[in-house]
Amino acid sequence: MLNKVRKFIEREKLLYRYDLHLVGLSGGADSVALLLILKDLGYRIEAAHCNFRLRGEESDRDEQFVRNLCKQHDIPLHVIHFDTKEYAALHKVSIEMAARDLRYGYFRQLCQDIGATDVCIAHHRDDAVETLMMNLSRGAGIHGLTGIRPKNDIVRRPLLCINRQDILEYLDSIGQPYVTDSSNLEADVLRNKLRLMVLPLLEEIAPGAMANIYKTANYLREAEEVYNKKIEDYKDNFISDNKFYKDSDITPSMPSILHEWLSPFGFNSTQTEQILDCMNETGREFLSATHRLVVDREFFEVEPITDPIKPLKIPETGTYRDEDQTAFKFEITTDTTVSREPYVATLDADKVQFPLTVRLVEQGDRFVPFGMKGSKLVSDYLTDQKVSILDKRHQEVVTDATGAIVWLIGRRTDNRFCVSKETTNVLRITVTF
Repeated sequence: MLNKVRKFIEREKLLYRYDLHLVGLSGGADSVALLLILKDLGYRIEAAHCNFRLRGEESDRDEQFVRNLCKQHDIPLHVIHFDTKEYAALHKVSIEMAARDLRYGYFRQLCQDIGATDVCIAHHRDDAVETLMMNLSRGAGIHGLTGIRPKNDIVRRPLLCINRQDILEYLDSIGQPYVTDSSNLEADVLRNKLRLMVLPLLEEIAPGAMANIYKTANYLREAEEVYNKKIEDYKDNFISDNKFYKDSDITPSMPSILHEWLSPFGFNSTQTEQILDCMNETGREFLSATHRLVVDREFFEVEPITDPIKPLKIPETGTYRDEDQTAFKFEITTDTTVSREPYVATLDADKVQFPLTVRLVEQGDRFVPFGMKGSKLVSDYLTDQKVSILDKRHQEVVTDATGAIVWLIGRRTDNRFCVSKETTNVLRITVTF
């Protein structure tokens, strides 16, 4: 088995003998086997153990076991204790997610501290199959069906070439004990139910199923490279910043492309289907935990969910900043030159009554666009200018003491307040981002 692991490490270019490698060591069979295999193969290793304080005496037993094991084999050991429940409550995550965050955060920092190039984790082939089956049951796309990768960032997985039974037989052959986590024997979560109930039954019904599923994951990983290339080609053609442009030519492939674009924003596959069903319903809105998607006329547009900007009161001339630190400068001058810069407004100061207000546009707002005589709804004006739905919502205006809009910021001043031949004092407003 040592030779099999060695060949896998070399083929996947996982580890190099002149580097220092950190080994995550829980004390269970998998991590103990990983530690001893890497030591026997001649790699420079140090071990790291996390005590999550979740299982009382069992946690302390595990820690003492790994201390004795590393001392016996003269392997440097690093141990850390975590208050996992407190972290989970503070960050509003599950105990499992809290333990994962703490573990990998510690491993990353420890690698930097001791000069290790990577951290080796004892995931094996059965773990990869379990992960694939879990993702399959949740309706994952192709990325979720590639199993566990041999390397990802600083994480290395040298045991993916062998299964759990191989590990147990190896430890038995060298007479090496290990500890057993009682929580791993409780079939109360999806992974453990797959491990203890579903996959053994599948292997019984179809001998070799586990190995074949793992092979399929490898094939899918190769197919994923082709898929990613095609997706990127589509993205180059149809995605610009936070907009996904609708196009009938890619309708058959749109679900996959849209899903890949939306996934980083927290939207799941079910939401992607719902969005596609409503692709012609302009104004429809969908929310993930962090982002908002709006169906616009020609595209889907996404933005982070944030609190609306509060109105900014302008009692007199001077420079003011809003919550985003955007600067608004108000000054009186006799220079009647009208600036053509979009974020500079030139108004007749004698027609504008302080105090002023900078605020978001509101439903029903009207103004008289420069060069026109009659008033127009701001929303209609923005629609005529082909402004997107989300940009409309973020449009700011400057109003005077009477509530009249004097400037649609970045777009058009109000004709009632424009500079004329009779103007003697000019109010110049400059916005700097």
